[in-house]
Amino acid sequence: MNPDGVQMTASGYIAELRALVGTRPLILPGSSVVIVDESGRLLLMERADTGGWGLPGGFMEPGESFEDAARREVREEIGIEVADLSLLGVFSGPEYYYRYPNGDEVFNVTAAFLARASTDAVFRPDPGEVLSLRFFDFERLPPDVLIPEQLIVSTYAAMRGQPR
Repeated sequence: MNPDGVQMTASGYIAELRALVGTRPLILPGSSVVIVDESGRLLLMERADTGGWGLPGGFMEPGESFEDAARREVREEIGIEVADLSLLGVFSGPEYYYRYPNGDEVFNVTAAFLARASTDAVFRPDPGEVLSLRFFDFERLPPDVLIPEQLIVSTYAAMRGQPR
């Protein structure tokens, strides 16, 4: 909540920080979700904000847990509910630096989770966040998977014994 007692969203919180620090690097916690189908294919979304392919996910809102952020981001971005999440790992460090097209710089601290998509899941991608959405075989991932998420995808692939 902000000083006026109003619940803040991640974008509102980050906007307030950006008003104070400009585009300087921020350390921002968030969640990503590796979603696979029954065939073991990986769900990726072509992101509207940065271009390139990535995992559903985003920054935490003040007072939110990593798990709650993961569920909320999946719901907001691709329109499905995920109940069972298992922690894949926490990812941080210099390789999680990202500079957005508008010049904002961040060092991501990302809790990555694994979830399964049911065969009857009906995806409703948010067109403001998602240009396209599809499942990929690990042998045929697009070349422009976002750099901060490549290690998450590689970690999952190694865990499952898949090439990447």
